[in-house]
Amino acid sequence: MQERNDRLITAALAFGEVFAGAYRRGANQERVQKAKAELEIAVSEVIPFTSETADLYGRIRGSLRVSSAEAIHLACAASAGTDLFLTHDKNLVGKVIPGIQFIAGLDSNIL
Repeated sequence: MQERNDRLITAALAFGEVFAGAYRRGANQERVQKAKAELEIAVSEVIPFTSETADLYGRIRGSLRVSSAEAIHLACAASAGTDLFLTHDKNLVGKVIPGIQFIAGLDSNIL
């Protein structure tokens, strides 16, 4: 990523998921804030869920069989004009979402 000068973007929901996992494992507020600071260093941009994103979410959720969380991630990525959306969900790989050029699995060999 660094060699190609890629930008890592994510939906705000991803931060929430990281925080939920930390709290589930008994982390305190200080530990969660440390995780947040580390994420903010790694991530170039956090995409918010806006009214525009909500419309994309509705279109995605209404036309594909995906969970609410996946639809939020996809809608945020589409609103940002994402070149490559990486996912662990094999059911999303190859789906066509306007605003996202490619959806690939985390195990893909992308050079």
